[in-house]
Amino acid sequence: MKMSDMNRISALAVKKSCEQGANLTSQELQQLLCEEGISKGNLYQEVEMDSDYVDAHEDISTFRDEVQLHSHTFYELIYCHSGNLEYLVGMQRYRLQRGDIVIVPPGISHRPLFLDQLTEPYRRMVLWVNCNFITAFVRLLSPLPARSQSNLVRTAGTQWEMLEQYFRIAVQESKRKDLGWEAAVVAQTEMLFIALARAVANLPPPQSAQRELLDEIMLYIENHMTEKISLEQTAKNFHVSESSISQLFRKRMDISFYHFVTQRRLIAAKNLIQTGVSLEQTAAEVGFGDYSNFYRAFRREYGITPAVYRQMLRK
Repeated sequence: MKMSDMNRISALAVKKSCEQGANLTSQELQQLLCEEGISKGNLYQEVEMDSDYVDAHEDISTFRDEVQLHSHTFYELIYCHSGNLEYLVGMQRYRLQRGDIVIVPPGISHRPLFLDQLTEPYRRMVLWVNCNFITAFVRLLSPLPARSQSNLVRTAGTQWEMLEQYFRIAVQESKRKDLGWEAAVVAQTEMLFIALARAVANLPPPQSAQRELLDEIMLYIENHMTEKISLEQTAKNFHVSESSISQLFRKRMDISFYHFVTQRRLIAAKNLIQTGVSLEQTAAEVGFGDYSNFYRAFRREYGITPAVYRQMLRK
């Protein structure tokens, strides 16, 4: 599914909300997606860019479970407007505030983590940037922090609050689509990269959230991905009950412990497929017992088969 398809679905949701005088419930949104032939669980999983350079859009989530753990083949830059949440990028959690910019490199798992029931929508402006575009631009400037550095830039209360304008203008150009709008979006993105690189060079890196049991369990899963991971053994390793871990993942991740393990394995699998590793070897390296289990899990999570995903990459 491309960004244009997501925008079309979003417009339909807004129209239906206006017709009934209230925001769609989670069940109503699910029904709308089903009518359009889209699985809600896959909404952000295998989305593709429309542009060969930059896609810009504004996004609003009104339900906790709209955004699951996922990854992309492109860079994603998120400007946070509102929402009582943390953000998970790889193994790092950040407590977000207005003006924060989240930088997600290709292939890195990420998702918002809502702290409470949503008292306000999760609003953000988003740029998706093609890797080839980044490669060309990097000859003039190294615009993004390395993966070993922080994936968050905190602009509130600093001279770098002006970074918001680059996101806003790019989003406005994408909405209006006036003459030369694509060139305007690219130009705003280039200016953002320059300012962002300067901000990273001058601002202290924000601290990630204090480590909790959730972080330790996620790290354990990451380090034992090729092995059999059971809830029973994980509970023994951390000297807690199985129900405590199950409740923790349901509360913080909105999914079961085993579903999270599967999501992490599948994201690792996608990264291996991108490097040219065979599908059978990929299944073995990320901890699936056999290819048939991998095939079923991949199709259930992403709505396509591993072979179709490989074909998409080749295109």
